[in-house]
Amino acid sequence: MTSILVVEDDDAIRSAVMRGLRERGHAVATAATGLAGLEQILQARPQVVLLDLGLPDVDGLTLIAMIRAASDVPLIVITAQDDDPTMIKALDSGADDYVVKPFGTDQVAARIRAVLRRTGRDLTPSILQVGGLRIDESSRTASVDGRALDLSRKEFDVLALLASRRGQVVTKRELLAEVWQQAYGGSDRTVDVHLSWLRRKLGESAAQPRYLLSVRGVGVRLVDPDAEDD
Repeated sequence: MTSILVVEDDDAIRSAVMRGLRERGHAVATAATGLAGLEQILQARPQVVLLDLGLPDVDGLTLIAMIRAASDVPLIVITAQDDDPTMIKALDSGADDYVVKPFGTDQVAARIRAVLRRTGRDLTPSILQVGGLRIDESSRTASVDGRALDLSRKEFDVLALLASRRGQVVTKRELLAEVWQQAYGGSDRTVDVHLSWLRRKLGESAAQPRYLLSVRGVGVRLVDPDAEDD
């Protein structure tokens, strides 16, 4: 469970984000103003902060600088401002990631996992087991039915991400954002190629999948081939 602070002045958005993250097992606190959020960061010390830029009492970019002067908490900007200059200013000011509204809770949850990994604060178990597939994140090794898999760095990252979200559809955009850190660009072809290589090493194909099931027009999900409910 990750402790998350959502600093957002819009009641509907704040409630929706809080509800969605709590449903996914996180502990979520909220603040409707920048200064209230800063106070909670200093007192409660959340593990991740989601910060809107359009706050009523203090400019979001100014608040990022204020937070960074007092804390190194991972910080993800959530805002409707999707222009490149604002994104660059936010990241240069100390934000760790940037999500443009409207967004889904799954996307935000994925960004949280990614930023925790990048900052070395991921507290999730290091062993992921899905059927005969075993992934050790601490040693970055994987095996299937006891057979070691010879994976490249990106192949391992893709497989570990999919296994961490067992049974859930992960979009190619999410894979590009988390594995390649290409949140605002990148080619789906890159993902397709790596999925093809992974399938071959897992002993399956797109036509005869076992673990990696494609969802046309959406993405891919990793399942236990022997579990009926997957």
